[in-house]
Amino acid sequence: MTKLQDLHRLHGQSPWLDNLRRGWITSGELQSLIDGGIRGITSNPTIFQKAITGEDSYDDQFRSLMSEGASVDDAYWSLVVRDIEAALALLRPTFDESDGGDGYVSVEVAPGLAHDTDGTIAQARELHERIAEPNVMIKIPGTKAGLPAIEQMIAEGRSINVTLLFGSERYEEVIEAYLRGLERAEGDLSRIASVASLFISRVDVEVDRRLDEIGTPEALALKGKVAVANGQVAYQVFERAFSGPRWEALVERGARVQRPLWASTGTKNPDYPDTLYVDSFIGPDTVNTMPDGTVEAFVERGTLARTVDADLAESHRVMEAAAAVGVDIADVVRVLEEEGVASFEKSFDELIGALDTKRDQLG
Repeated sequence: MTKLQDLHRLHGQSPWLDNLRRGWITSGELQSLIDGGIRGITSNPTIFQKAITGEDSYDDQFRSLMSEGASVDDAYWSLVVRDIEAALALLRPTFDESDGGDGYVSVEVAPGLAHDTDGTIAQARELHERIAEPNVMIKIPGTKAGLPAIEQMIAEGRSINVTLLFGSERYEEVIEAYLRGLERAEGDLSRIASVASLFISRVDVEVDRRLDEIGTPEALALKGKVAVANGQVAYQVFERAFSGPRWEALVERGARVQRPLWASTGTKNPDYPDTLYVDSFIGPDTVNTMPDGTVEAFVERGTLARTVDADLAESHRVMEAAAAVGVDIADVVRVLEEEGVASFEKSFDELIGALDTKRDQLG
């Protein structure tokens, strides 16, 4: 057994990979990661921007698409869909063996749709129908506009990864959208899967900046602690939501919990342990999607112990202390959501620009 396999076997957490590139697929490296215990894959516009502009393995397909008269935007989606379909095929055995518990690959709607409910619904449907594999998850941002789209897609029986979540208040709204969608869905619910992606490290980046500005000893003592506390408190929200009569009625129809997915778990501050955001969130019915560097770090020196709810009193104390020194968590969440949407839009625009340039070079 590898450490990643033990993470799932002993603690009920699924390790996913937060990266995808064609070179890994063709070289067999992605299959090796799956053999070592990776049970799913997440992608986003930034990941594809780095992959497509950083490798020449996409050039032949892009050249062929241009010769067929495809637009640059359509060519982007064709490049992405080929990678997603190849990864889905590699993870299909995991999906089948786990009876749909894992083996998913996530692909995100265009970032420019983050505040467009109807546009999100239309593209989520189109991607589901174009890819047409049971283990694909479409990523929808958990913005206000995203909530009705999440509910509608779940009601239609589509598996959804809700992304760009930073705080418990919006997370509760996402869970409510999931439950309403399940209640509207017809028939057996067992083939509908969903995860709610709570971004971790970016919370510390923003909160630590504010704590530095406050500058008091009480504030500085909280650095590197709020992201963990924030996520662990969210796990309590998850446990409360998926219990009681309302949930039990859905379970009778085959419903699965919408698992918390810990995202942005690579450590951005070099002063913090590189496995901090994995070691602190181990627990049942959860997913941790890790960049490849974090996967390697966890395999080498990560710990295997249930931690996500080991000291919830301390998690609440940290959140209360942060508020007491002047950190407005609601504002932190607002800023991070805006920055997250903007960052993905920037990556998407840069990639389309790079493909425009490549098209012109091809003549």
